[in-house]
Amino acid sequence: MTFQPVIPTGGLVGWRFLQRTYDAQIESFTSSNVNERETKYFLDNIGKVQSAEDLVSDRRLLQVALGAFGLEGDLNNRFFIQKVLEDGSNAQDALSNRLSDKRYREFSDAFGFGPGEVRKTELVTNMEKVANKNLVNRFEISVGESDETMRISLYAQHQLVDLAKSGSSGDTKWFDLMGLPPLRSMMETALGLPSAFARLDIDTQLSEFKNRLRQLTGSDDLAQFASKEAVEKLTDTYQARSQIAQLQTSVSPAQTALILLRAVG
Repeated sequence: MTFQPVIPTGGLVGWRFLQRTYDAQIESFTSSNVNERETKYFLDNIGKVQSAEDLVSDRRLLQVALGAFGLEGDLNNRFFIQKVLEDGSNAQDALSNRLSDKRYREFSDAFGFGPGEVRKTELVTNMEKVANKNLVNRFEISVGESDETMRISLYAQHQLVDLAKSGSSGDTKWFDLMGLPPLRSMMETALGLPSAFARLDIDTQLSEFKNRLRQLTGSDDLAQFASKEAVEKLTDTYQARSQIAQLQTSVSPAQTALILLRAVG
């Protein structure tokens, strides 16, 4: 039976409920027979994988590997994924570094098949992390089938923190965020940016992102999201603005203002 997360309503109320019940819901999800079986298969067999070709040749292993990085849609793109893995991520012209979606770089890094890289498939702790990330992502997918804003919010709770804590420069963090579709979508909505914003040149986008975030939080540095409180404030604003977008035809300007004040207060 397909897992159905419990999300009684949308917006901030639904988000608060999901936060309170998250541990119990994900425990129920991960302990299902299907998920336990797929995780066991991955951990029992990934250590035998010697090359990118080995990994893409085993559909069950590849499904977990891609799922850990939100790339499950590429399950049938074997030659493309093999190229991403074989190129690695060390060289500037590696395929994963040339793609706008930076999840491919994280995916390639996780296995270490590129030139000069250390293969990680025999590192048990590393592969356990991949298996766990797959379960988390699959749970988020199931949540997204009920409410996509909830899925993006869950994704941000870990991915935005990881980005904030990275050793990259301030602008590099922004460019990485722009290359992560869920985080980009969240930031655009939370900062009230229009749908046409992505068509601007990249430097203009960077400047406007920073200006809008500074207006909201007092700082344009993404490092601020190493703080749980900062992530919560941004998530609340995102949920509030998403709710307004969904209900804007039926709520008054005063109600709209009240929702926003509750989110940022």
